[in-house]
Amino acid sequence: MTTTLADAVRDDRAAIDKAVSLLVALGDRSGRGAGVSELARRAQLSKSTAYRVLGMLERNGVVERHGTGYRLGERLHRLGQAVHGPEAEHVRDVLLPFLTDLYELTRETVHLAVLHDTHAAYLAKLYGHRSTAVPSRIGGRLPAHATAVGKALLAFDVDAAEEAVRRPLPRFTHRTITEPEALSAELERIRRTGVAFDDEEYQPGLACVAVPVLSRSGRAVAALSVAGRRGHIDTRQVSGQVRRIAAAASQAWARRM
Repeated sequence: MTTTLADAVRDDRAAIDKAVSLLVALGDRSGRGAGVSELARRAQLSKSTAYRVLGMLERNGVVERHGTGYRLGERLHRLGQAVHGPEAEHVRDVLLPFLTDLYELTRETVHLAVLHDTHAAYLAKLYGHRSTAVPSRIGGRLPAHATAVGKALLAFDVDAAEEAVRRPLPRFTHRTITEPEALSAELERIRRTGVAFDDEEYQPGLACVAVPVLSRSGRAVAALSVAGRRGHIDTRQVSGQVRRIAAAASQAWARRM
């Protein structure tokens, strides 16, 4: 049986579709990674097919091994950074000194993130002295609805917030917000108080506090966050520290614009 050009094109498209399905499934798991069986189920592929396609993606640096499973690779994260473009670089350049101040004040893991669609995209990260595993990666993304920094960004971006509540809200732990009404209520609370919390909503044992950096119009330009082990981080004390640094960052941003 001869293979026609049309057959070859269909095969190529099928391979691309399978690869994209697996990347989307991995993106939903973000920095936590997932095993072959789970990814095959999410991508609606057989386990053998998923394993073969993941091997191809790994060879190209698009995914990488993570324990017994896989996660998105550095090459894909670098592409993501390129997508963020010059504006994100400008945000990072202006606000990185404030992230450093926040780290010096707390000695915990701190983040600078912006909103990309309905995900928090991490522009910078400084690691704390404690050995708390934090799944964020520079250039990577995590679901906004399940992270403090993401919720801080959504709360002060009306269009993004409306889009987020229309979409499925994947569950990562028993504390993840998965109902649109609950997310809307949480975002309204954040608008009132100016601070967002993540109490084991993305990863068990992890607590985070975040505050947005606002433009003159009141829209979130970025957000600063502190992450640490639940029970070891004093979220009330940290929230005051993040507020002060974020307020100074907002003023600096307004002067630059």
